[in-house]
Amino acid sequence: MIDVQYNVDLARHTTFGISAKCDIFAEYDTVDDLVQLLCSPELQKVPIINIGEGSNILFVSDFNGAVLHSRIYGIEIISDKGDEVLVRAGSGVCWDSFVGWAAENSLYGIENLSSIPGTVGASAIQNIGAYGVEAKDVIFKVEAYDTVEHKNKVFSVEECLYGYRDSMFKHTQPHERYIVTHVQYRLSRKKQFNISYGALSKMASDIDLTLHKVRDFITQVRNKKLPDPAKNGSAGSFFKNPVVPTAIFNKLADRHPDMPHYPAEKQGFIKLSAGWLIEHAGLKGFSIGGAVVWPLQCLVIANAGNADASDVISLMEHIQQCVKNEFQVNLFPEVLLIPEKAILKK
Repeated sequence: MIDVQYNVDLARHTTFGISAKCDIFAEYDTVDDLVQLLCSPELQKVPIINIGEGSNILFVSDFNGAVLHSRIYGIEIISDKGDEVLVRAGSGVCWDSFVGWAAENSLYGIENLSSIPGTVGASAIQNIGAYGVEAKDVIFKVEAYDTVEHKNKVFSVEECLYGYRDSMFKHTQPHERYIVTHVQYRLSRKKQFNISYGALSKMASDIDLTLHKVRDFITQVRNKKLPDPAKNGSAGSFFKNPVVPTAIFNKLADRHPDMPHYPAEKQGFIKLSAGWLIEHAGLKGFSIGGAVVWPLQCLVIANAGNADASDVISLMEHIQQCVKNEFQVNLFPEVLLIPEKAILKK
């Protein structure tokens, strides 16, 4: 089924809850529906963007084009051999529901990614991550529709060119060339946990550790730190944790020996905590208009109730400048800003 609406306010379709209108808002239930939509005359000459739950996006102005929303649901086991289980999920499946499904079926590998907002499709585009685990660690293949060649394609995890909160899907020309429709994950029946990262290390002494205990612990931690979405909209982590050369880190560590840091994938580099940098730049609780640096987790920019997109952009740029001045480190947004050309460059 296809549902098409016109002149739609996107506030309720994004987790920031900030008003911006689009010319066309279209939802689709199947890949065939998606193809039919893309072939329709009214979508032939307008820009398009495909969204999931709108949890990692900010429309900085009205979008003069079509916003597509996947309702491709369903989870199925496509291979079950020994310890390895291949699972295929539709792009519209709520990510945390998928993690919960895996826990209910005693499948290991994604429990550390509990309570991350968004959809299955977004997990493959964004390469979501938390507590030492990233989506790329468990993705087997990604199925997508190619809007240029007009056909379905299947990409191996290597072809997706995953990096820190990055993939080739974010850098295609034209933008949104590939629309993710399904993702295949390689999960495990073997009881194994990754609890060496951050707060999870507290669980190392639990001899009766279960998937549900890990999920519950992570959910509690996130709920304590992050805004209640029913009261304060946000996009979760607004900035990427910066990755800097070891030489720069060493200079910073001399001044700030308690600065948290983590190994980076690239040799000779160290990952820093963006939240720590923002807090220690004196920005905890700082606000511009209705946008505020969330006091319990400075990595989050929250909507205090009356924010507009210009408030968020102004606060983002202020944070970037303050962190640059204090630490000589550049912060880059993890949140997708649409349309980018509407953002004033300084």
